[in-house]
Amino acid sequence: MSALSFLVLLVAGVGWGYLKLTGDIDTFSADGISGDRPPGTAGGQNVLVIGSDTRSGDNSGLGGSTGAVGRSDTVFLLHVYADRKHAVAVSVPRDAMVDIPACRKPDGTWTEPRQHSQFNGAFSVGETAEGNPACTQNTVEHLTGLRVDHTVVIDFAGFSALTSAVGGVRVCLPQDVYQRDLNPKLATQGSRVFAKGEQTVSGQRALDYVRLRHGIGDGSDIGRIKRQQAFVGSLVKKIKSRGMNPTTLLPLADAATDAMTVDPGLGSADKLLSFALSMKNVDLHNTKFVTVPWRYEGARVAVVEPDADELWAALKADRTLDGKETKGGRAGSGASPEASQPPVSGTGIDVAVYNGTTVTGLAARAAGLLSAHDFGVTGTATAQDQNRSRTVVAYGPGLRDQARTTARLFPGARIEQSTDAGIQLIVGQDYADDPSPAPDASSPSAASGVPADVADGARSADDDPCEDLSYG
Repeated sequence: MSALSFLVLLVAGVGWGYLKLTGDIDTFSADGISGDRPPGTAGGQNVLVIGSDTRSGDNSGLGGSTGAVGRSDTVFLLHVYADRKHAVAVSVPRDAMVDIPACRKPDGTWTEPRQHSQFNGAFSVGETAEGNPACTQNTVEHLTGLRVDHTVVIDFAGFSALTSAVGGVRVCLPQDVYQRDLNPKLATQGSRVFAKGEQTVSGQRALDYVRLRHGIGDGSDIGRIKRQQAFVGSLVKKIKSRGMNPTTLLPLADAATDAMTVDPGLGSADKLLSFALSMKNVDLHNTKFVTVPWRYEGARVAVVEPDADELWAALKADRTLDGKETKGGRAGSGASPEASQPPVSGTGIDVAVYNGTTVTGLAARAAGLLSAHDFGVTGTATAQDQNRSRTVVAYGPGLRDQARTTARLFPGARIEQSTDAGIQLIVGQDYADDPSPAPDASSPSAASGVPADVADGARSADDDPCEDLSYG
C-alpha cells in the first residue's frame, strides 16, 4: 500500500540511517524462486511490492487477517523505466483468478502447479506467519512474462508507523463511514468512524481507511485498490512536502526498514542504497497507477486477455502508457512501428477447437477465424462441458507464448496451463454473444500497445485525492 513512499524516503534518507539500516533489514530466502524464469531486460526494472496482512508480532492488534498464516493484501508490480524518470505501478487484485506455478514449502518440497486459483493464495503456500513472497514472485512472473528484479514485503505495523511518523495523510471520503462498514458482522450501524469530506488520517485510522471495502463505492476490492492508489500518491506528496533532511527523514527510514522484508538482492544497506539512488529522479507526475485489465467472474475477478498481455508487452518494451519509448533517458515522441504489436499471425501454431456452449456451429466459426489468420486447425468438436461462460485457451508444456497469440483473437479469453499436449481453444458464451475478433494491434487505436481503458484510467502520484471521489 505504501511502497512508493518507502522508495521515496529511502532515496533521500537511507544514507543518514546507514548504520541502523544495516541491522534492520530482513530478507527472505531465494531458494523458493523458480528456476524457470522470464529473461531479464536491459532496460527498466520490475519491483514486486507485497502488502502483508498477517496478525503475527506487532500486527496482532491492527486488524489483519485471522490466524497465524501470513496473507497478502495489496500487491503491485512497479516498473521503473530505463530513463529512471518514469514509473508505473500495476495493481493485481487479491481475488484475481490466476495459475500458481510450483512453489517451495518450508520443508523443502515443492507444490504441484494450481490452475485458476485465487492470486493471494500464493503468499500463503506453506502456511507460515511470514508468508511466501517467493511463491508470489513466481506467480507474478508466470502471469506477466516479466522478470521480477526485486521483491519487497511490507506489513501493516510498519505502514501504521510510517503514516504516524509523517504526521498523517490527507484523504477525502464521499460519505460518512460507520463501524459496521469496517466490520459487516456487527448487528447495528454503530458510531461514525469517518466523516464525509477532507480529513487527515494516521496509524490505525489510516489502516482502516485503506482496508475499507464497505460503506463507500461498490464494496469491491477493485474500488479499494483505487482508494489505496490515491492514498499512496497523497502519502508520497506529504513526505516530499516535509523537506528532505535528516530530522524529518530518519523517523521515516526507521519505519520503512522495520516494516520491510526484501529479497537477498536488497538485503544490505549498500544494496538498498544503490537501488534507491537509482530511482531518485523518478517524478511524481510521471509515476502512474493502473490496475491489471479485469472483469468479474462470479464473486471473483478474471484477468482479461489479450488486454493484460498488451500491457505486459508494453512494459517489457519499456514503453510508457502513452506509447513513448524512454530508451534510457531519450524519450521518444511515440511508439515506433517496430514497438507496436503486429497483426495476429498463427503461422506454425496448431489449435484444436471445442464448442463449450449449445450454440450450433460456434466451433466452426472460431476455426474459420483461426484459419484466416494462418493458424493450423487440427479439428473441431463439442466440449464435454457445454455450459462455458468464458472462452479458454489451454496450452501444454512450452506453448505459453503460442497460447497468448491465440488468445489475441478472442477478447476476454482466459489462458491456462494444461497437462495435455498442444493448444485447445474452448469457446464460451462470451464468444457466442460477441464473435468479433480483437482488432489488429497495428490499428491506430492500439498504437501505444496499451489498452485504451488502462491508459485512460491511470492516475498520477501527484493527483489531488479530493479532486475526484469516484474511487471512493
